[in-house]
Amino acid sequence: MMKNSNWALIFFIIFLFSTVNVFAGVEQRAVKIIKPLHKAVVSNPVEICMEAYGLEVESVENGVNEGKGHHHVIVDMYEPDRPGMPLPPKKDSKFIHLSDGSACIKMILPTGRHFIRTLFSRGNHIPYHPLISDTIIIYIEK
Repeated sequence: MMKNSNWALIFFIIFLFSTVNVFAGVEQRAVKIIKPLHKAVVSNPVEICMEAYGLEVESVENGVNEGKGHHHVIVDMYEPDRPGMPLPPKKDSKFIHLSDGSACIKMILPTGRHFIRTLFSRGNHIPYHPLISDTIIIYIEK
């Protein structure tokens, strides 16, 4: 009986080490809106700041490079994974490209509730697939 449990333990340890090696090469890519916090009540101008994990933020002038790109800020607009989303997304007051590689932007928004989304894209403004995005809700006070 003891011999079988020793073999089971050995196989478990081998399995554990083999899965650690398999997943060690998988890079976690994510972006997070770090300022303001979700459901924060803020006043104008509001500063929106993002942080990237497993990605390098750079200017579009550097071209298209795997694992690198820039942030976009989406204000009160469609979900970033909407099937009909134009690619690359248009540039306007609701879809802001931070093409210079910056991670923060100051904005003036109307009083009330706003959905703020970030979308990370390659140097050609084409989002990664699966999408790398984050969403918060903020409230602008008078």
